[in-house]
Amino acid sequence: MYNHPSPAAAIATALGARAEDVCRRYLPHGRRQGRYWVAGDLDGARGRSLFVRLDGPGVPGKWTDAAVGSHGDLLDLIRHRTNAPTLRAALDEARAFLTLPASPALGDTGTYDATEAARRLWRRCRPVDGTHAEAYLRARGLARCRFPTLRFHPELRYREGSSVRRLPALVAAVTGDDGAVQGVHRTWLDPSRPTKADVASPRKALGRVYGLAVRFGAPADTVAPLLVGEGIETVLSLVTAVPEITAAAALSAGSLGSFAPPPGCRRLVIARDNDPEGERAAERLARRCARAGVAATVVVPQGGDFNDDLASLGAVVLAARLGPLFRFSGVGEKRA
Repeated sequence: MYNHPSPAAAIATALGARAEDVCRRYLPHGRRQGRYWVAGDLDGARGRSLFVRLDGPGVPGKWTDAAVGSHGDLLDLIRHRTNAPTLRAALDEARAFLTLPASPALGDTGTYDATEAARRLWRRCRPVDGTHAEAYLRARGLARCRFPTLRFHPELRYREGSSVRRLPALVAAVTGDDGAVQGVHRTWLDPSRPTKADVASPRKALGRVYGLAVRFGAPADTVAPLLVGEGIETVLSLVTAVPEITAAAALSAGSLGSFAPPPGCRRLVIARDNDPEGERAAERLARRCARAGVAATVVVPQGGDFNDDLASLGAVVLAARLGPLFRFSGVGEKRA
């Protein structure tokens, strides 16, 4: 997973010499089977997908996750388990475990790859169907939420200062036009109720998200308009009201203003939030659409956002108001 410089390679070797001790500390729900420590995954769940070599033949400390095809050494494992933001932080944790002095400063070889971290997290999540994340979305009135770009993690690490908690989370894939995952958006949830977790920042992004989006559905043709809005819940509210639409959630006002309509898109419906930031973002995107020859329609909720409107007005009222926009065939910017 990482090409370690020589200090990291030395630490990885030292960890390998104490492989079982490392596993007992960082994968406590696993167990020894022959020459291997067996666990469910890098998050430490119970199971039989992750195999860490404890003794030869082969290099002690090397691990493979058969479920996702990833592999690495014990330094990689410690970095993942402690959510270390840099290689240096992982080395400091490993040196503390080995009771060695703190690591020296690292150069560019210690740079953290947030996009790859987002992709690894995405592979460790499961479909949203039937999970606590789906219960959260349905509690927001979102009847249509089973999309491939939404997944669930039952115990995702949430770091706040020096404390780390594990909470269920809704995880959304952020992609470009090619469909490749560039980042993820995480919403931590209360483990006992279908609502956001009571933490300082229940929503966080990882990887590249600016100007990209979480996609819902594939366009049937280039004539049908694409809906783009800010939040996931806002966009899914409109998808719930008008199920035939194709939509994208840009995740923030700034990212909405920088959203690039996909190649061939001729019509865009911009669902902004009802605040000054949303207004500026929608106007910025509409101007860019005009320059590109893309017809743009800006829609504004009565409440703070369209999830507020779904809750207060209902899906039928939203559908009556917005449904005709997706049969509009004119040119230029419209405002609803």
